[in-house]
Amino acid sequence: MWMILALLSAVFAALTSILAKVGIEGVDSNLATAVRTVVVVLMAWGMVFLTNTQNTITEISRKSWVFLILSGLATGISWLCYYKALQLGEASKVVPIDKLSVVITLVLAFIFLHEKFTPKSLVGCVLIGIGTLLMVL
Repeated sequence: MWMILALLSAVFAALTSILAKVGIEGVDSNLATAVRTVVVVLMAWGMVFLTNTQNTITEISRKSWVFLILSGLATGISWLCYYKALQLGEASKVVPIDKLSVVITLVLAFIFLHEKFTPKSLVGCVLIGIGTLLMVL
């Protein structure tokens, strides 16, 4: 199931880029990010109430609160940078560079989460890096 959801995530992320590129034409990138964020917030809270999990908010640990807030800040900064880059550059060049997050995530997961970094992971990271360079040059 996780693989299906991950593939759907990739499809919707691709749609996000194309729809955003069209949508930010003539709109300040920060305002566009704010509009997008409101939509995401409404959808997320809608799912919480739809699944009736709103009562479990009091069960979130202090540690989880800290890391969820930090993750939210990182997301916000990422979105602000992404929208400005998308407004200034071509989607076909901005998106591959943004997807270098895959390589950065693998490295950070190895360092901080002690996940395995296999030869296959290393080759994949190098290929993603080379592929990104080829796409943006």
